[in-house]
Amino acid sequence: MPDTYDLVILGSGSTAFAAALRAQSHGARVLMVEKSLPGGTCINWGCVPSKTLIHAALFYQEGRLGARLGLGEGGGAVVPERLMARKDQVVEYLRTTKYLDVLRSVPGVELVTGTGRFLDPGRLEVKDRVIRGERFLVAVGGNPRVPRIPGLESTPFLTSRGALLLKEIPASLIIIGGGVIAVELGQMFQRLGSRVTILEHGPRILGPVEPEPAMAVHDVLRGEGVKISCRTTICSVAWDGTAVKVEAERDGEKISFAAEKLLLAAGTAPATGEIGLEPAGVETDSRGFVKVDERMRTSAPGIWAAGDCTGGMMIATAGAREGIVAVDDMLNPGCGCTFDPLVVPMAIFSDPEVGMAGYTEEGARAAGFDVSVNVMPVSAIPKAHVTGHTAGVVKMVADRATGRLLGVHLACHRGADIINEAALAIRFRATVEDLANALHVYPSMGEGLRLCAQGFSRDISKLSCCAE
Repeated sequence: MPDTYDLVILGSGSTAFAAALRAQSHGARVLMVEKSLPGGTCINWGCVPSKTLIHAALFYQEGRLGARLGLGEGGGAVVPERLMARKDQVVEYLRTTKYLDVLRSVPGVELVTGTGRFLDPGRLEVKDRVIRGERFLVAVGGNPRVPRIPGLESTPFLTSRGALLLKEIPASLIIIGGGVIAVELGQMFQRLGSRVTILEHGPRILGPVEPEPAMAVHDVLRGEGVKISCRTTICSVAWDGTAVKVEAERDGEKISFAAEKLLLAAGTAPATGEIGLEPAGVETDSRGFVKVDERMRTSAPGIWAAGDCTGGMMIATAGAREGIVAVDDMLNPGCGCTFDPLVVPMAIFSDPEVGMAGYTEEGARAAGFDVSVNVMPVSAIPKAHVTGHTAGVVKMVADRATGRLLGVHLACHRGADIINEAALAIRFRATVEDLANALHVYPSMGEGLRLCAQGFSRDISKLSCCAE
């Protein structure tokens, strides 16, 4: 096996694979270096296993909804071993078909197992080998961040990875953090039988999300029995042999919580600590994330970085696109290839699902736009009444002068699917009038985009079904 490659990639997740396949299409010889399982976080410990279990919990909740609609009693005893076996089957299938089989079938792309560490900007050490590369891409991803909390060193706790490996559903669960992982897993465990408490330091859960969809999700979680405590500062944690105790402060008052299990959902830390970025001359920020420009270039010539380790959007599709941008910049200098996060759709797999694309209202104003906004309740969509999923909102942000659609933020049933249309409209600089005049299937949840766009210029409550 040669020790010199056109491109050496640290990591083998979605970012790394997208970059490797792009480089191979340019005729490059590529080596990926992976210290763990091929496929990275998304396949093995993140998107795929979590969404598999979340969807199972949704079935359970739909059974309850069916019972309310007259279909008899829904749901029975949860069988955790069958849930986890199904999750493992899905992970294994997708890891094999989307990563290992691809690796075996694509010539010019190789994988070596071990921790890669830079010796200098042009050499990487993996076990007892020294590998040279013309170019390097750092795509090592991230790990669950573990905050410093007094007592944590002697208290058993879970991160998102450990929570997805549980063999039993805990009777009660405290989650420290109120972001995406806390909301997704918190609702899932509540639906499967846990008593869940979310402790969030900020004024509301899903802080970076627009307030209207975030509050819609908050209200649904509370309605399902999840206890949510915002403006809560964690003082200490302890383990008494049977339960986790959390001491906290809220609005100047001391409060305490107890549960069988503790889940830390305090964000992501970059997995950059052991790969030798300093001798390579690669600069990081104060949190350890790799600094990159719009072409994914680092401070070291010949080294690019992409994906979660750069601290950007931290979603698989964005990381994959960043990896492609990096490779295009490497192998087609002067192409002007850049990554535009404003056209990338994002989703949170709560129920209702949150979808986001483009500018937030505040972000659009900061960018200099004279902003026009319309917020519509999901209950205005006829299909919501058909399905029984009437919770949520659709929010659109537009440029007042031109009507150009700048952002869409929603919380609704099937929101993760619907946001893709919105992202496409934003990418091609459509106006709200374009969307208002676009015909949609009736009845469908996607019709909510059209109705919200119509709401900029007319009272949709006075429109009949399918009306122009």
